[in-house]
Amino acid sequence: QVQLVESGGGLVQPGGSLRLSCAASRIDFSIYTMDWYRQAPGNQREWVTSINSDGNTGYLDSVKGRFTISRDNAKNTVYLQMDSLKPEDTAVYYCRANHPRRLNLYWGQGTQVTVSS
Repeated sequence: QVQLVESGGGLVQPGGSLRLSCAASRIDFSIYTMDWYRQAPGNQREWVTSINSDGNTGYLDSVKGRFTISRDNAKNTVYLQMDSLKPEDTAVYYCRANHPRRLNLYWGQGTQVTVSS
């Protein structure tokens, strides 16, 4: 059974940093595009960033220059480095694994990020 487990969330002050991790198991990790989404209470889940098997990345406009996605295929892990955090970044952050050609799609359980003074 495929499993994605996020970690690294927590409480941070505005301007601070956090690094989220998403560890995958029982998946051919290196061929999957990995995504981060987030969802704040009362809001729809929104896409934040992605990294494909070649290391190409994309970002939501509001996080460009502040967030960095990366992957370590040897560890079956994708990371989200979040710098210069703002209160608007407060949300539950979810990891997703998306096969580039098949209909395989898997979600993690989410990790809470709270940005507050």
